[in-house]
Order: sequence, then structure tokens, then C-alpha cells
Amino acid sequence: MTEERCPQLVDYFVVAGLTGASAPLDEEGQQRGVRAVLPVTDLAVIARGLGEDVPEGFTCIEKTPGGHPAELSAGLLNNTHMFLCYRRGHDKPAIVELGVLYEGKDSVRPGWQVIETTPYSRSASLSSSGPTTHRTFLMFRRAPDSQALNTLGVTEISLLMPSKGETAPHTYCRVDKNINTGMWGPALYLCYKRSAAKANALVYEAGLISRYPEQDLESFALPDSVPVFCLPMGVTVESWPLNTKYQLPVFSTFVLTSACGDKVYGAAIQFYEAYPRECVSERQCVRLGLLSVVDRRPITNRSLQVKKSICVLSHWPFFSVFQKFLTFIYRYSISGPHVLPLEKHISSFMHNVPFPSAQRPRILVQLSPYDNLLLCQPVSSPLPLSGASFVKLLQNLGPENTCSLLLAVLTEHKLLLHSLRPDVLTSVSEALLSMTFPLRWHCPYIPLCPLRMADVLCAPMPFIVGVHSSYFDLYDPPSDVVCVDLDTNTIFQSEDKKPLSWRSLPRKHGKILLNSLTNLHKTLEKIYTPGQEEATLEFLLTDYDLIYGRQKQLELEIQEAFLRFMSCLLRGYRSYLLPITQAPSDRTTDCSSLFNLQGFLKSRDRTQQKFYTQLTKTQMFTQFIEECSFVSDRHASLEFFDECVQKVDVEKPEDVRLIEHDECVSGEHTVFIMPPEEPQQPDGSECPAQYSYDTFPVLQPDLFERPQDQLRTPARGSAPNSPAPRRTKQEIKLAQKKAQKYSSVPEMWSKCLLGHCYGLWFICLPTFVRAESGKVRALHTAYEVLKHMETRKVVLPDEVCYRILMQLCGQYGQPVLAVRVLLEMKRAGITPNTITYGYYNKAVLESKWPSTNQGGRLRWAKLRNVLLAVAQFRQPIKQQQRSASFSIPSDVLNKPRPHSALIRQSSWSGLSESSSHESLTSLAKSNSLSSVQPTGSKLTLKKAGDVSADAGSRKPPAGRRDTLSPPAPVLVRRSDVCLSTFYRDCAEPADADCRTQPAERDSRSVEVKETLNRKSVDENYNTVSSPSRGLAGKLQQLLTPTRNRASVRRAASVDDRRANGNARRAHEQKPSRKSQMAESLLKAKERLYNATSESSLSVGSDIDMADMQTLAIPLRKSWDSAQEAGGIEVLMSSCSLCRSCNSLVYDEEIMAGWSSDDSNLNSTCPFCSAPFVPLLNAEICDPGPVCSTERGTLHAEDELENAMRPPAGRDDTLQHLCNGSREADSSSETSSQSESSVPSGGGAPQVTVEYLSPLVLRKEMESLLENEGEGVLSQVLLLDSHSIIFWNLVWYFTRLGLPTNLPQLLRASPLTAAFTQGLEGVSVRVRLLWDTLSPDTEQWPPLYMLWRIHSGALVRSYSWKHHNHPFSLSFLEELLRWIGMNEVHKAITHFLETLAKQNTQPRIQRSLYREMLFLTLAAMGKDHVASFDKRYKAAYVRLCSSVGREELKKKRVQPPSAKAIDCRRCFLLPLHC
Repeated sequence: MTEERCPQLVDYFVVAGLTGASAPLDEEGQQRGVRAVLPVTDLAVIARGLGEDVPEGFTCIEKTPGGHPAELSAGLLNNTHMFLCYRRGHDKPAIVELGVLYEGKDSVRPGWQVIETTPYSRSASLSSSGPTTHRTFLMFRRAPDSQALNTLGVTEISLLMPSKGETAPHTYCRVDKNINTGMWGPALYLCYKRSAAKANALVYEAGLISRYPEQDLESFALPDSVPVFCLPMGVTVESWPLNTKYQLPVFSTFVLTSACGDKVYGAAIQFYEAYPRECVSERQCVRLGLLSVVDRRPITNRSLQVKKSICVLSHWPFFSVFQKFLTFIYRYSISGPHVLPLEKHISSFMHNVPFPSAQRPRILVQLSPYDNLLLCQPVSSPLPLSGASFVKLLQNLGPENTCSLLLAVLTEHKLLLHSLRPDVLTSVSEALLSMTFPLRWHCPYIPLCPLRMADVLCAPMPFIVGVHSSYFDLYDPPSDVVCVDLDTNTIFQSEDKKPLSWRSLPRKHGKILLNSLTNLHKTLEKIYTPGQEEATLEFLLTDYDLIYGRQKQLELEIQEAFLRFMSCLLRGYRSYLLPITQAPSDRTTDCSSLFNLQGFLKSRDRTQQKFYTQLTKTQMFTQFIEECSFVSDRHASLEFFDECVQKVDVEKPEDVRLIEHDECVSGEHTVFIMPPEEPQQPDGSECPAQYSYDTFPVLQPDLFERPQDQLRTPARGSAPNSPAPRRTKQEIKLAQKKAQKYSSVPEMWSKCLLGHCYGLWFICLPTFVRAESGKVRALHTAYEVLKHMETRKVVLPDEVCYRILMQLCGQYGQPVLAVRVLLEMKRAGITPNTITYGYYNKAVLESKWPSTNQGGRLRWAKLRNVLLAVAQFRQPIKQQQRSASFSIPSDVLNKPRPHSALIRQSSWSGLSESSSHESLTSLAKSNSLSSVQPTGSKLTLKKAGDVSADAGSRKPPAGRRDTLSPPAPVLVRRSDVCLSTFYRDCAEPADADCRTQPAERDSRSVEVKETLNRKSVDENYNTVSSPSRGLAGKLQQLLTPTRNRASVRRAASVDDRRANGNARRAHEQKPSRKSQMAESLLKAKERLYNATSESSLSVGSDIDMADMQTLAIPLRKSWDSAQEAGGIEVLMSSCSLCRSCNSLVYDEEIMAGWSSDDSNLNSTCPFCSAPFVPLLNAEICDPGPVCSTERGTLHAEDELENAMRPPAGRDDTLQHLCNGSREADSSSETSSQSESSVPSGGGAPQVTVEYLSPLVLRKEMESLLENEGEGVLSQVLLLDSHSIIFWNLVWYFTRLGLPTNLPQLLRASPLTAAFTQGLEGVSVRVRLLWDTLSPDTEQWPPLYMLWRIHSGALVRSYSWKHHNHPFSLSFLEELLRWIGMNEVHKAITHFLETLAKQNTQPRIQRSLYREMLFLTLAAMGKDHVASFDKRYKAAYVRLCSSVGREELKKKRVQPPSAKAIDCRRCFLLPLHC
């Protein structure tokens, strides 16, 4: 059980007994005038036919209850007229049990005595004396000599003839062996009654003597009726003979139920202590036998005793622990003297013993040097915790009577349980309530009812009440009550009613239950005999510990049998629940409105209609339907029951295990609690023993110790009070099973990880919604995420996503949205469980529904549609007006584009309209682009595609059906070329609005949606545009003056900033330097074009991933373009180094290497198969005060100028840049080439945390919310104290493009104090990188970085050492040429041959696949990932046949696994390279 506060083990300690205010019970007429009955101490068999008389002091049983002769030998030929006689008294131990022995068939058990002869030394055999017949004898068992006066004993004996219609009187126990073994004559059975051997006594009502603490607790006040429950039969003052043996304390338990249904468990022991004669009057002395009746002479051979009780109250049913503690306290009070008072031990146990928890499942309490007790954590189970003992239930009732009582409880009968053992009453009563799980008893329930409250038996409603069997000596129960005698295993019912029978249960399920209980009962009889517990102390000291484990297992098996029956009984009930889909009315919460009762009854068998009709009319069933329909405190239990219903839906439900044994309690973590320390004298000597007690004392408040709160776990006041974000244990187990199943299926593993990522986002959704100003808009955004998840077929491990959204719908009054979420669940094939269904009904029931009058709303909607239509008609006019902002010569527009057919043809890489950041598409020949004329300080930009719409004939080119037209060629002078505009095409559509003004963002978002609608999606979630330019066309475009619309627009923007002097730059860049770089780049382009132009026509089209990122939800708010203040940029990378093989492992490979264990942080290296912990690296940069419209993923012009200018005082050539040969002493100069304003090696804050699997992160996240509450997600404490969780959440949410407010916590973090000092409203942008943030400069630079250096693109400076690597510009061009010609195997061979020619060991940490992939991305853009994977895999298969798979694996040539590729494809938004 989970509690929001640390539960206290014991609430109160109570001493109850005789007080001055105690009223005599007999004077109020509450008892019959019955005299004390002496127990039976001797039995005898006499043969009257042989002249034997009744011995002196004996009583002969002459007649049966029906008046028939009670002859024991009536069926014998030589009838000797044998009769049974008995004698009462106190001179011997009482007889406690009777029996019949069939000699030769039965064996005499230990402790039993056989009546073999009559008092006159004749044979007492009850059978004929033939030589072949077996003799029959009566036998009895006597109480041991150590047993005291008021112990259970036989007080009444009777003989029955069932053939004459006689039955055993109530509370009588019948011996099921026929005494009459003759050929004829009626069967005769022996029966007897056991009760307490009472002495002369006065009975008073119990009162409160003392208590601790004296003041009531805030959470639970001490009930006034506790003393009455401690002594349910009242306080008795009794007179005993002086030679009476000392009586052991009697343990009893009881349950108090509050008005709200909470249970409080009580454990008490009753004992006797001396009572002074001066406290009783003369009349009372006469009644007690202390004075003679005639002459009032004192009788001195008797003593006076009074009953008293000590008790503890707790919310936890640790009955065995409390019994040991109370027994220790009682023994402490009767021994002594002691150094410490009794109060010290009581307060020490109440305050110093902590409640067992998961961190300390076992607590060993040392009460004294000779007394200890072990306190274990309750079994963590969704079944409700109670004081039930199913073992005692089956022991005392047997299989058939147990099933009959199950029927009585299910049909809500009036049940009266009675026994002479008060502790058995509570255990069996609790078991009766627990065996009907999930139905809960809501009628009166008093498992141990005091005599003062016996009037409850006359209540006109069902009840379960337990009383002491002596109740029947005083009262007659009502006729409509079913009486159950736990001591004799009999059920007594009024004759005018049909007796209860288990056969009235559903036949199939009832028979399975009976068979299971019968088998368990046989097992129970073999390992445990009830009489042994009472007879020998040896049993408790030796055999008890050995059989306790088996008894615990039997307890669970019996409970499982009842749970299986109830699961079969209510199978399929959830399909008949009726959700609320309309505005609630007065009858909405009625059971008939929440449950299809008739449909449920029709689904049951016809022979079971009567039983199910009675069941569905009970209060238990009605309340069960309400609990299933709305949020209740039993959500975990009901969810567990639903899982059991699913499990038993098989042909043989009896073979299904429903309860899993929890062995966590047997851990090694044990807390040892020492007894209170004894004080010492000032000189160090021991204090004298001064505390001794004649009777149990009145507690002294000043002797108690103060509570030691430091031993207690602090309360978690901030813990979530809602179970919506938390998974139930059943959901956790199901998620683990799914993860284990899908971990071996590549195409499902990524979807499993994705489902947990979305689950993490929905857990953070309440915090996100609270932070948003538009709550309803945020809820609709979450709903769109749900629909998007369904579109992508995400594997959801649980219902937390739907549950949280439904809870928020109720919290913010959106019932219609809750209905849509429920329909979305059904569309996804998910049946809501109890918790989700409860939150749904709560949302639609308690929220305010919109008005049914929709007339005004419809009219406003029509007016809105008209305005939108007018705006659409005016759109072409606005486009013509905006086209005037560009001054493009008409001859340029009409000039034919070179190689236009090549551009429009299909190719294998499937190039789309957008290109990469460093794409060579942006490079053009000298004089191939015309200048763009500015129109002011701010250029009016057109939407993408407007140039093609306005140029030439304004018709789309052939084959471009339903796609955006390619941009028209524009000429720009080389002197006006800004190279920074050629490396800005890698930005994602989700970030496009982050780099534009707000006015542009709206128009762009419409365009993105239109573009997405015109794309098709293949089976691999790759968008395919038809036709598209391929890799060969991409390489040829190096000499093509074609520019896409976005590049022209950005180039114009940069040149406009140059012309007006508005751009902020650190240094001026000379035009000659730019021209020099452009010439170098053009030479490289020409060589590439010559190598690929002849083969470009032979390359076919395959897959285009250009717009794959648009499939993600474009909801990220990682950068606020409206902010004019400086922002913070966070660069993150999950690329990790395997220390075993010194290889870099990338994100998709890490995902593929994770295990399904939610506690395992390791991933598996794809190269050496070694486990390693991947790391997540983050670097916080300050882009500076430049407006965000000029920043984002775009690099400012002034940074480009600094990057292209050689360091001061040095004359680095391009060849040095290409080789990456920067000396160590030049690190300070080269650091200026970093893309961040803060150098990566000189002060930018960096954070490294473990990269957690979504399964592990989910578990850690739930633990965090459980311990610290949901509020921690909006506090900087999350970043400071739980950085691992914070950075992993930021990574996943950014990875999926989900909106989140977590990055904004960085603004208040010490990590960004240097950036945000003196600034307000600083925005935070997160950018995810594919490659590592801090590569090892001792290794060779990667190929893609060398290509960028050759191309003059912006690169992060890492102060590379001087390396003699063979990766020259011609080598890179050769690789790209083979890749472009679809000869990837030749590129691999060329790379391996080049490495083989090196004299030294190659210093490469990346695999060959990764080097070529990143080189392709750097040269041609990110649109070719999926196509490159297929071509590389085909080349690898081809090389395996010639080189060998193992040899290629040693050289790290193998491509990523299918699981890794699917993980990359499933997490749609590509990472930056």
C-alpha cells in the first residue's frame, strides 16, 4: 500500500477494565438468570441389563432430545441396555473433546483415553462380542493439568437419532460416527457442547482505565467504544478456589469501521488479576460464594479475581506482532522489580519502531535480552490488506460450508458468526469479506460484537456480526439470521427457509472452486492439526517455524481460488459499462444508466439467471459498478481484477496463476531496534530496580519518552494526489512484457521506445498546460499529438497518455474533448481500464457542457467562412503586388536553364526542394546569379514558389504534378555573392518559423501544410515527391545556376543588410577574400561535374526524405523569434565513445543496443558487442544579441567573415585548412572559428549525463514524481538536483518536436548566469547534433569536416593536431564520384585501399559507413539518408562475398543493423550533422 505520509505503526495503547463508573450488566436485565455450569470431568458406561447402577455423583443420559430411549446397545442381539453417564466438577481438568473408536480401523491419538470397562469392571464395548467383529468404544480427551479454571470444556452431552428427525442443538458438536453397530436399530450419534467453565461471577461493563497518548491524534480520534471491544463479554469479578491454576492471557482481535469506511484494527489480551474483598458488598460476596448463605460466615478457601485488558490500535493488521508485544508488556508487569518503568517500553515501541518500507522491509525489534519480534513489510499486492486468515476459514468451516457462506455473502444474507475463540472470529470474518473481492461489503460489519451492542442483530438489513458463543446462553437470535458455529463447523438456519447450499452457485465455476478448496483442505490437514496448538507448547517451539512458510503459501492459494471464481463470475462485465457521452442529467449516475444490466444477464447461462439476478440487486454490485465508472480509491485493485478477468478467459481457468508471490520481503535489509537504555548513577553504577507491580498499573504520563521523529521517514506532502500520471503495477508488468517481446523485433522496438517517449511527454503535460496562457489550446495540442501517435502506429505500453489528458479535460472543463479522446481510444482498439474510465466519466460528469443552443455559433461560423473565401479570392492580387518587390530582368527570366531536363529527371536519392546547410547546390559559377535589388531596410519576402509562379509562362514544368514548381534561375554577380547564404538549407520546417518574422511565419505555416498534403508517404515513413532530383543531379547542379527560393530570399536579406549597414559584424571582410574562396570552390565543382555528368542519366529514382521531418508535430517553441534580446542556444549530442574498441556509437545504434530491462543503463556496442553506458552531452552557447531572425541555425555574416579570415599574424593556406593541420599553439586563434560566440574550448558550459533509455527514464521519472511531487517539473531544482532526468527529457522532447517548457528552466540556472545577467525574457533554443560535440583531436578529422573546410563552410574549431592523413580534396571528390555513380562498393574499396597504404595505424573512431554518410550529407544534404542506406547495404553484401564478413567487421565496414535503421526512421526529425 502506498501512503502519502509515513504511516504510524501503533496509534494508541489502551488499558480497559473495571472502573468506578462501570455499571453491572445483570442488573439492567441484559442477561438471563442462569447459574454457572460446571464442566464435565468424568465419563462412564454402565450396563443396566447386568444390574449396574449409576455411580455416585454421575448423571445418566436416559433420553434423546426427541424423547426416545438413549440406549447405546439397542441394535445388539444380546442387548445389555448400556447407557452413558457423566460427572461435573472442578476437581479434575475438564474434558474438552469426545469421540468414538472403531477398534482395528482407528488408532488412538495421543492424549485420548478410551472407556474400555464399566465402573464395575465389565467390558464397555458397544458392539457384539463375536470373534470376527471389531469392538466399538467411547473415548475422550482431557485438558492438560496446566490448564486453568475458565478454559473451554465439555459442559453438555446429548445422544441423537437422525432417523427420528433429531438434529444437533445449536452450538453442539456432533461426532460423525455411528454408535449403534448392530444389524438393526436406529443410528445413534454422540454430540456435545463446549463452553467456558464459569465460576461464580459478577459482570460489569468495561471502562477506560488509562490510555496513551492522552490527547487524540489529528488523523484519528480514539473511539469511546474501545474498552467495550477489548472486553466484549464485559468485566467479570470471579471467585476461584485457592488451588486454581494460573490462567494464561486470552488474545482477541477486533475491527472498528469509521463512517468513511476506514478500518482500524485492535489487538487485545485479557487476563485476570487479584481483586480486594473490600471492594465488594456483602450481597455481592454472597453471590460470589465468599459468604455462606445462612449465617454469612466468610469462606476463606476462595480468592477474588477481576478481568482486565490491554490493547493497541493500529491501521495495520499486524496481529501476530501486536500479540507478542502485548504479551511482553503483560509479563513485564507481573515480574520484577525492574530498572525501567513499564511506560518506557510502551513509548519506545510506539515511537522508535518505524513502519517497514521498501528501503527497510524487515525490522527486528529487541524488546528485552530475551524477547524480540520481527516486523515485515506487508506484501505488495493490489489486493486490499486485511486481517483475514483463509487458512482458519477453511479449517473451521470446511470446503462445502465455505462455499455456502460465499453464496450467503454474495446474496447479502444476515450472518452471525460465533465461536469460543475471539481471535478466530475476526480472522474468519475478514476472510469472508475478502473472498468476494472485488465486491465490497457496505452493510454493518462487526466481527467481534460486544454484548452491549447485540441489538444490531435485529437490524432490518444485511450484516456480518461475530459474537462469543456464550451469547446463546443469554439470548435467542432472530429467526432470519444465519448462524455459523466456527467451533462445530455447522450452519444453523430457520426451518422455514431453504437452507444455503453451494449448489446454488453457477455450476461450473462453483464446482471448480469446491474442488480447489477440497484439495487445499486435505493438504492443510496433513501439515497442521488444530488440537496441537492448544495441547502442547512443544508445537509452538519446534514445528511452527517449519510449517509457517507452507501455511503462508496455502493462504495465497486459497485466496487465489476465490479470486479465480470471482473473475469467472464477472467475466466480460466491462463490455457492458455505459460511458457518459452527453450532458449529465438526474439519472446519469444510476446503475441502470452506467451498466447494461439486461445485456449482462442475457450473456449468462439460463440456469444461472436466478443467481445473477440476486447478485445484481445487491448493494455490493451496485457500488462496484459505480467504482468502476468513476474515480475511486480502489483503482489499483480494480485494475488488478480486470487483469485477472483477462487471464481466466481460457478453457481451463483453474490452471491460471493469478497471484504472483512477492519475495521482496525476504531481503537482507533489516533494521535493528534496540530496547530502551537503562539509566546509570552519576558514578557509573547501575540504578536500583525500583519498579514492580502487583496489578497492571495505571499509566503515568510523565514516565513516557518523547517521540523520536528522526527515525521516521519524512512526510511527502508534495506527492501527487492523483494516480493519473502513475502506472499501476499491472501496467508496469504489461509494459515490461511488451518490451521483452518487442526487443527482438526490429520494426517494433523503435515503436516501443517511441511509445515510452510520448508517455514521458504526457506525464509532463500537466506542468506544461499550467505554464501556458491558453490552457484549452494546449489541451487540443495534446489531442493532436494523440492522433499523430495513432497515425504512426506507436506502441503505447499503457493508458497514461489518454488518462492524463482526460484528467486535464475534467480539470479545465472540456467534456467534449474528453469524449473525443475516448473515441480516439476506441479507434486505436484500446479498451479503457478502470482508472482511465473513471477519469473520463469524472470529466464529462463534473464539467460544464456547452449550451445546446448552437444557432448563434453556426451563424458566426458561416460569416467566418465567407470572409475566408473572400480572402482567398484576393490572394492572387496580393501576390502580384508582392512580386513588384523583386527587380529581375525579363531576359533573365526567359533565358533557358542549362541542363533543365537533367534537373527534372528522377534520381536514386530523391532530392527535394530544401537542401542542406553546406550543400554544394548553393554554389554557382561566376556571373551565374544576378544581383537582387533591395527595396528598403527590410526586404519584402515572397513565399517559396512565387518566383516560379511569376516567371516565364507561369506553368509548372512537365512531370511536376501537384508539387511546388522549381525556382527560376537568377543571376548574381560574384562580387555580391555572400557565401553564408549557401550553407543555410539544413534547417527543419519545425524551425522555419523561428528564423522569420511573425508576419512571415503564418504564411509559411500554411505553405508547409500545403506541401505536406502534396507529399506521399511510403512504408518507411519517407515522404516521396515525384519527380525529384537525385544525387547525380545534385552533383551536376554544382554548375547549374538554379537556386531554390529560400536561398535567393536569404541572399537578398544578407545583401540588404550589407547595403544598409544594419548587420552587426566583428570585422570587415575584403571582397578579394570572398572571390578567392569562390574560385577555389568552383574548381572543386567543375571536377565533380565532369566526373558525374555522363552517368547522371543512368541513375534511377528511389526514395526522398526531404520532407520527412514535416511528419513530426511542428509544435516546438524552442526559439521565440519575437524576442529582440539575446538568446541561449543549447547544443546536444548523444554520440558516445565505446571504451572497449574506441569507436563512436551514434544515436540510432545506441537505441538499438538498449535492453528491455528498465533498470539497465547499458547499451551494446555494435562493433565489439561490449556493454557501455552512453552519455548525453550538452553545450550551452550564447549566440549574442543578434536578432533571432538572423540567427537560429543560420550563421551570421560577420561570423562567416571571421571564419574565412586567416588568424592575425599567420598566413594559413587552404591546404592547411584541408588537412586540419593546426598547431597546438594556434588554438587561441582558431577558436574564433567556432559557430558559438563562446568558444567551445574556452568557457562554454558543458554538461555530461547518462543517456537513458526511455524505459529507464520512465521508471526514474515516476520515482521522482512519487517522492517529490509533480511541482518539481516546473522548478530549477529539476535541473540542479536531477540533471540526468532533465537533459534526457529535453533531448527526447526536442527529438520528437514536442512543445515543452523545460528548456526555459535554463534561464534561472547557474549554468546560464553569465549569459542572462541583466537580460529579461531570454529565449532558449535547443539544437540536436548527430556527431559528437567534442571529438578527440588526437584522431584524424572526419571526412565531412574536411570537406567543409575545403568548401569554406563554417565549422566548429577543435584545435586539430597536425596529422598526415591521406584525405585530400581529390580523395574526397573520388569518393563522392563513386557514390554519385551508384558504385558505393568502389568507394568502400578505395577507402580501404587508401588506409592500407598508410605506414601508421589509422586514427579513425568512426565506422566507414558513418564517414561516408556524413560526407554525403555535407556535400549533398540530408535528403539522401534512406537511399544511401540501401545503396551502402547492397554494396556491403556485395563485398562480403569477396572480402569476407568477418574481415569487413574488423575494419568497421558493416552498416547499422535493421533495428538501428528503424530507430532512426521512427524518430522522424533528423539530427544536425
